[in-house]
Amino acid sequence: MRNRRKNCGMQNKPEQNWLLLRGLCRESGHWGDFIPQLQKAFPSARIHTLDLPGTGQFHQYTSPRRIEEIADFVRRQAEQQDLLQKPLTLLALSLGGMVGWEWLSRYPGELNAAILINTSQASLNAFHQRLRWQSYADLARILTQADVYRRELAILRLVSNRRDRDVEIAERWGRIQLRHPVSAENGLRQILAAAKYRPAANKPQAPVLLLNSLGDRLVSPACSQAIGNRWCLELQTHPWAGHDLCLDDGEWVTHCLQNWAGLA
Repeated sequence: MRNRRKNCGMQNKPEQNWLLLRGLCRESGHWGDFIPQLQKAFPSARIHTLDLPGTGQFHQYTSPRRIEEIADFVRRQAEQQDLLQKPLTLLALSLGGMVGWEWLSRYPGELNAAILINTSQASLNAFHQRLRWQSYADLARILTQADVYRRELAILRLVSNRRDRDVEIAERWGRIQLRHPVSAENGLRQILAAAKYRPAANKPQAPVLLLNSLGDRLVSPACSQAIGNRWCLELQTHPWAGHDLCLDDGEWVTHCLQNWAGLA
């Protein structure tokens, strides 16, 4: 574990309220075993998940082409569920991390703290780093694969560096896709939104912890490093995990969170 740029950590009590956001074409069901791992690390926590437009319970919605609009959508859902009435700590992955950064920037004071995992910003890194060129052939095969199980297995092998549960997880993800299918159009809209995202040039007021993975084959770990360097934020780096860090080593993630919260 690499530890850089200590900051003030979480404010208030992080155990009270957690909100989890997934990334590109993924929904709350894709958190899998990570939610019970987080619950074990923070026993008194209330853990909430929300889906991005075009995914999960909102899979029939049209996904906006701008991160700003996606952030507004997610924030409205949080308001409707009264999640903002108490200190809320956000944990967000990839595209969800962009949504989280936008939320932090535009609505200071609403979020207690944020943990952003394997995310990126167009203003700091080139496109070939934010969507690594080595993954283009894999993405093309995924987009043209009609069989749901084979497509989810291909996605899993792109975003995860563990191979011990491929069949189990691909079958679970296949069931999610059949229940809440994400359209190719919404997938493309999310990619365009992420590609264009250039946040305002202001540092969020709430504490932010960045996590990245050296084994990420979808988004270069240099993207999180650039955000950390630009805003002097703490960055923790996993030595071998893939893009879906919470899937590959959820216990490592929760240990980082406990340390950051001063509970470990």
